[in-house]
Amino acid sequence: MNHDVRPPRATKNVLSTHSVFGAPCWVSLTSRDQQSTEEFYGAVLGWEWQPVKLGDRFRVALADGRPVAGIAAVASMWQMAVAWTPYFAVPSADEAAARAQERGGTTAVGPLSFPPGRAALLADRDGAAFGIWEGELVANWESWREAQPAFIKLHTRDAFDAAIFYGEVLDWASDRPGCCEVRYEGGEVVLRSRGDVVARIESGALESAPDPTIRPHWQVHFAVADVAACVRAAEVHGGSVLSKGSEEAILRDPDGAQFTVTSRRER
Repeated sequence: MNHDVRPPRATKNVLSTHSVFGAPCWVSLTSRDQQSTEEFYGAVLGWEWQPVKLGDRFRVALADGRPVAGIAAVASMWQMAVAWTPYFAVPSADEAAARAQERGGTTAVGPLSFPPGRAALLADRDGAAFGIWEGELVANWESWREAQPAFIKLHTRDAFDAAIFYGEVLDWASDRPGCCEVRYEGGEVVLRSRGDVVARIESGALESAPDPTIRPHWQVHFAVADVAACVRAAEVHGGSVLSKGSEEAILRDPDGAQFTVTSRRER
């Protein structure tokens, strides 16, 4: 799972990926320095931290007491990229990984067992990294969806081609009950789960561009009350601002991982 923190095990009101599938179910960050990561995201997004059993380098981020993301300070030790990665719920990690490979994607890690489930880190055929998770979802999954992760967006070469790839791998727009709905709206592919917009796919990224802000990638958007305050906090705590507006800003943390803050009004 990008060797990141898996979704915290739920103790009640558990949903599994067998009943909710195809939608984003978790986001995780691989970083270099745990202390600076905690200080930065605590200042910018108001997160608090909870240890997990995987070890001292791993944490779960809490927003208002609710788990919202996993953090793993292992990028240098394991020679991994510093990046935010979204994970999608699947009924079977092995089957989804096999479908991705059959359609030109690649497998970086797994599928591996992470009780209470299985996970893998994959890349689509344009190189954008994403994860899959089979098993119990984060405690009170609906609460997670209403917390800070607003949605994720894939910036890629061809949105229509990407939608076909992910649709076949993740069972989007299938005839299975509860599947995600896919529509082409305003020049983007829009993914809805239970009526909520949970992902978008946008064309235009240059496949060979050296800048990771241009190469095909999944961008994680966090909903916040005050975009300008997040921008100021990012600058004060060693981050940088790639772009900003009144309702949205693209930020980079001190390790180089980029993410977007989006006004709750815009969401």
